[in-house]
Amino acid sequence: MATRDVFSEDELAQLRAFPEPACAELIRFFTLTPADEEFVRRFRDRKNVLGAAVQLCTLPWLGFVPDDVAAAPAAAVARLSERLGIPVGELRGYGARRAHLAGTALARRWRVSVVWSVTTILRVPRTSL
Repeated sequence: MATRDVFSEDELAQLRAFPEPACAELIRFFTLTPADEEFVRRFRDRKNVLGAAVQLCTLPWLGFVPDDVAAAPAAAVARLSERLGIPVGELRGYGARRAHLAGTALARRWRVSVVWSVTTILRVPRTSL
């Protein structure tokens, strides 16, 4: 049975979007380590730095990154924005570039494969790297 036979289009859209994180999730998943910050600061523009930070934190939280990164929960973006010293509004100009997502996944030691124009990210144990 195909997924579209089980869920309506509205339900699928909701499943593919960002949920609102609980306070504990904000602390656990949206706290950048010094290594995380060093990685995201490699991107050129402030919007790309903040967008990469959102992706970097979203991957372990949800296991995927929704297509509309700019629609990330306000509380999560505000937390990252404060840490990085980048205005929250910069994320509005962030485009969903798959190259950023692949780089972010590799920074988290996730394996990236592209199948039929869909990016799939799988967790790989460190021993196999």
